[in-house]
This record gives sequence, C-alpha cells and structure tokens, in this order.
Amino acid sequence: MADMINSVNIERLKKGEVNLGTSIMAVAFDGGVVLGADSRTTTGSYIANRVTDKLTHIHDRVYCCRSGSAADTQAVADIVHYHAQFYAAQHDARPPVHTIASLFQSLCYENKDRLSAGIIVAGWDDEQGGQVYNIPLGGGIFRQPWSIGGSGSTYVYGYCDATYKEGMTEEETVNFVKNTLSLAMARDGSSGGCIRMCVIKKEGVRRIFVPGNELPKFWEGAELIETKRATSGKAELSVPATTGEAMVVQ
Repeated sequence: MADMINSVNIERLKKGEVNLGTSIMAVAFDGGVVLGADSRTTTGSYIANRVTDKLTHIHDRVYCCRSGSAADTQAVADIVHYHAQFYAAQHDARPPVHTIASLFQSLCYENKDRLSAGIIVAGWDDEQGGQVYNIPLGGGIFRQPWSIGGSGSTYVYGYCDATYKEGMTEEETVNFVKNTLSLAMARDGSSGGCIRMCVIKKEGVRRIFVPGNELPKFWEGAELIETKRATSGKAELSVPATTGEAMVVQ
C-alpha cells in the first residue's frame, strides 16, 4: 500500500486545469440577496483571466457563484440553466430557488468523484423571498443566511462571524459583501482583480462593479496608519478617523 501511495504521480492529476481559486459570497437580507465574487482565474500560478465574471445567470431571479474547476462549474451551471428554462416553460412560472439549488445538489452529488465544483446558489421567489444555498464539494446542500466559498474564504470566516447581523439593510449587506471580499482578495494569492456583485429582489436584478483600484483598503494597504513625531522626537502611531488617508511620514 505504501508503495502504491508513493508511486502516484501528482503531476498527472488534471495538469494545467483552469481553476477558479476564488472568493465567492452570498448574503440574504430582508427583501432579497446580494451575491459577490472576485474576478481572478488561474492556471497554476499563471493568471489566465483577471476579469472573470463568476456570477452566473440561471434564471430571472436566481444566480450562482462558482468555485473550483472552471470547466466543471460551467458545465453544471449550463445544465441547470437548461432545466430552469424548461421548468419555466412547462409551468408558466419562475422556478423556486430551492428547486434550482436541488438540481445543482443532485448533479454535484451524483458526480462527486469526478467534479471539482463548489457552488453558492442565491435568489428570490414568491414562496420564501431571498434565499442562499451552499453546495460544497461532495454535493451537500445547506440553506444559510450567508455563505462564503473558495480559497479566499478561509481568511474571512472570523470577520463574517463578527460582522454579520440579522436585519441588515440592502446597503449594509452590499458593504458587508464588498468589505469581506476585499479582505479575502488581499490575503489570498488565488483571488484578485475586481469585485462583481448583484442584488436580487422582487423588482429585478441590479449589477454592481467595483474596480480593483477602488476596493476598500485595510491594514495591508498601510493606509490606516499615520506616522507622527511627538515633540520629544519619538514616533507615534495613530489610526485616523477616516480610512483612505495616505501614510504621512514627518
């Protein structure tokens, strides 16, 4: 057994695969949901695309965020999109969000040994309003008030736990998603580029684009510290009241 393990050639395992090493997120609020994702797609250490749109349209009020193999997640999303359109034509009504999430779960579970796909499905329907479903590797399905995924998610679970609160407004939810993804992108080498978000409500879908040069800056940007020298000649560190100030050395 040991010889078999040692003889495995790691290089042959999906060599050169285009991977969505990524940061994705969805949060429900009273009246809808907000989805967000970074835009970096990698092939190993090479950035294959820096402006990828990882928010995939499934139906009028349902989108999904994709992480894992780009080929696998695109194929699964295309299949579910087809079935969602077929459902709408057959029933003359929009498919419920949980129905679409169940389709994703079924495909991912039945092919769990062949797929590298982590999906977050979010949307709005007349039955249950805004909903977020997490479908991780292996094909489970979990409804959650908020969900994050991808390689960058490991850096921001604590931030999400400390920051999320029930009853957030649409604006608060958008800022929560933007700040969370910015933190993940700053720490995760496989995440980066810009942030794409969409707000899904009864009235429709609103897309939001945040360029890379307009992302919120945090500690790693060295923009929260202003260096001042006291009258004694010693340097003091203080945090300015507003973020975005340049570091000043006197």
